[in-house]
Amino acid sequence: MDYSRLCEVYSHLEKTTKRLEKTEILAEFLKHAQVEFEQIICLVQGTVFPPWDDRKIGMSSQLIIKVISLATGTSINGVVKELKRTGDLGLVAELLIREKKQKTLRKEILTVKKVFENLRKLPELTGEGAVARKVGLVAELLSFAEPREARFIIRTVLETMRVGIAEGIVRDAIARAFDVNAKDVEGAFSLLADYAEVAKLAKEKKLNEARIKIGTPIKVMLAIRVESIKEGFEAIGKPAIFEYKLDGFRVQIHKKGDKVALFTRRMENVTKQFPEVPLLIKKYIKGESFIIDSEIVGYNKKTYTYLPFQNISQRIKRKYDIERLVKEFPVEINIFDIVYYEGKNLLDVPLIKRRKLLEGIVTHLPWQIRLTKRLITSNEREAEKFYKESLKHGNEGIMIKNPNAIYIPGRRVEGWVKLKPIMETLDLTITGAIWGEGKRATWLGSFVVACRKDHEFLEVGKVGTGIKEKDNDVTFEALTKELKPYIIEHKGKEVKIKPYLVLEIAYEEIQKSPTYSSGFALRFPRVVRIRYDRSAGECDDIARVVELYNKQKRKEK
Repeated sequence: MDYSRLCEVYSHLEKTTKRLEKTEILAEFLKHAQVEFEQIICLVQGTVFPPWDDRKIGMSSQLIIKVISLATGTSINGVVKELKRTGDLGLVAELLIREKKQKTLRKEILTVKKVFENLRKLPELTGEGAVARKVGLVAELLSFAEPREARFIIRTVLETMRVGIAEGIVRDAIARAFDVNAKDVEGAFSLLADYAEVAKLAKEKKLNEARIKIGTPIKVMLAIRVESIKEGFEAIGKPAIFEYKLDGFRVQIHKKGDKVALFTRRMENVTKQFPEVPLLIKKYIKGESFIIDSEIVGYNKKTYTYLPFQNISQRIKRKYDIERLVKEFPVEINIFDIVYYEGKNLLDVPLIKRRKLLEGIVTHLPWQIRLTKRLITSNEREAEKFYKESLKHGNEGIMIKNPNAIYIPGRRVEGWVKLKPIMETLDLTITGAIWGEGKRATWLGSFVVACRKDHEFLEVGKVGTGIKEKDNDVTFEALTKELKPYIIEHKGKEVKIKPYLVLEIAYEEIQKSPTYSSGFALRFPRVVRIRYDRSAGECDDIARVVELYNKQKRKEK
């Protein structure tokens, strides 16, 4: 397929903000695309890898400036000048390729396959000369590209496509294109974590053949929030299973033979960051193949007390010096569920039976591996005592679960609920920032945060408090380094940032405000921590903001 056809779809998608229109545009395209599903589904989402794949294109804006310079014959300074004017390297590539094309003739038609294959090669290039080869692969694509094609190639490489295609739109487009149920599409994706695979099954009307695969993460089951033990019993029924809700990192553990892989709830592979965990899994859990749901919690090896989430989060993002971090921040594996064992899918097996299986295969070793502490009761006083005990041990709160609940990937359902102290915090994603002044001039100094609404992000305020210059897990320098690759537009000191990083934000009050696109503003917001365990698509939505606002008003009355 010619790449120009896909670019035409991109152009139609970016011209509308309406979800239904985007769904229809994509559905019509998929309906008539006979081949290259893997390439098309990935590329339309602005990537070349499924979400669980730990390979990344990994090219910075500085490298892309070199690419555009090489492909167009424009000086580096000339490319930078256009970037300052437009704020978008995709538009810079389009402009400069247009100027070049006026002087030369196109020699070869660019195909979807060629774009996909060139970009997939990028993470494989390592060692001496790798940077030059990466620049060459992308420059080769630009040399064949028409101006509009150049814009979308660069945006794909930088993962800043900006055509508004969220997972929900891809799901609905597949359902409409192949006349299947959207819930069935979502169910298949929860098991396969790859809409390219799902689209193939949908076209053949074989969605019911989607199967769990060891090594491919599934969407984890999520819990609804309640505000009291009583409300928990009302949602779950009696008796209920109560478990400690730990302040750790949700990790899905896959084992097949001697190979063990660890995935976060965002489906990121973090096996390398926890080299001690696979050793414990192979030694203390019986079985050749399984998928286990767990919480990895950091602890203080001197006092043997649990550490806050932010301590362990340092291990998630580190690619180097892992051995030192293993010693500095040891972890305990707390196992609470199992969804696959020795070739058998356990999703539809009642929780009480899944737990019994775990009790038979997991060896308890204090401060290394254990089953999550639990209580089964119908008594509110017993449950309240268990809740207070959990908080006393430094945990977040408790989980309350129906003993007969099946495991439903990717859904917040009433089979599981969670209870923790009422803290008026929101998980919000960063969508913009402002460069600091004076000694902070090289750092981003304040951050625009936003909640979700479908596939859009609505601003609810700016935050700069709770971030330190040094001696803290959340520093201006660290956030600047983290966010630089995701800057997609410059306007003076202000920058727009691709929604990627999620912050937990505390505040004094939610107010109605015409200033921000959500219609609300946070009064005295403060950063509590970075939520590396949440993707931008999992930050709190506008309904949660409205819920907290209304609750606040009821209290005032």
